[in-house]
Amino acid sequence: MTLTFAEAGEQDIPDLTRVMTRAFDDESRTYRGLDKGGPEGYDNGDFFRQWMLGYDETTGYTILLDGEVVGGLIVWIIPGGHNHLGVIFVDPAVQDRGIGTQAWQFVERTYPGAKSWRLETPAWSLKNHAFYERKCGFTKIDETDSPDGVMFVYRKIIHPD
Repeated sequence: MTLTFAEAGEQDIPDLTRVMTRAFDDESRTYRGLDKGGPEGYDNGDFFRQWMLGYDETTGYTILLDGEVVGGLIVWIIPGGHNHLGVIFVDPAVQDRGIGTQAWQFVERTYPGAKSWRLETPAWSLKNHAFYERKCGFTKIDETDSPDGVMFVYRKIIHPD
């Protein structure tokens, strides 16, 4: 099993969208009892066009297992080093194999100058909470309201100011 990461571009959107759709729909079925569900544009590529390609501060990556796209992530690198993890997702067919943890470790290695990382995830997404807290070392710091419901805000301090 060889896990690699590659910077993503427009050409990767179809593969990333297929995997994100499977991951988000699986999570929606598990925790909400809905067949489908995710942020706007998650199932047609618009999510990546907006959040991965739409800002100079963002970089997207494909997560490849033996050369096959099995996930992705988007980071926002903010001046001053207080960065944002926009999204990380892994195909449900290969979850629980440490791929998400290795993806987070890749982010930390790739951006060693980060002072902190923030992210938001739905309150109902119990598996995400366990992943971010137990596997990645984040701490819940807030709750916010969004069009998709309550979001938990997490932060991980890497280098205190």
